Amino acid sequence: MNTIRLVNDVEHLREVIELGVQSASGEGGPFGALVAVGGGVVGRGTNRVVSSGDPTQHAEVVAIREACRTLGTHDLSGAVLYASCEPCPMCFGAAWWARVDRIVHAASRADAASAGFDDAAIHADVARPPEQRELATVQLLAEEGWRPFAAWAANPDRVAY
Repeated sequence: MNTIRLVNDVEHLREVIELGVQSASGEGGPFGALVAVGGGVVGRGTNRVVSSGDPTQHAEVVAIREACRTLGTHDLSGAVLYASCEPCPMCFGAAWWARVDRIVHAASRADAASAGFDDAAIHADVARPPEQRELATVQLLAEEGWRPFAAWAANPDRVAY
């Protein structure tokens, strides 16, 4: 790893750790995140789940949304997501769909679990076949369910993501 990238990684991690501390001391959960492109920050976020009444307002998702607004695109290729803690499955999925190049985090999911934020059940449930999941996943209207994909395929103006 080159020295400049390591210095940026450390500086950005220290910032997101501080964002998490500030959030935990106020109305949010103990998580902070930012998105950087070329070393410059394009989005920041803290956990807003309780204050917003929205379970998707994790720090990483907030930072990704802000970065996309800032850059005017859904594609964050070339970006790095920095998080005060290893992202949960939802935040990992958001980073995956945003096409970030790397995720750099400080605390681990085990650290989060020891503080009462245990995602182990989600990780395990997602890995099971649908019929064995704790959160029921039921497929109905499979034949009709294909229609939106057919419409997508037929749209010459579609934007791939």
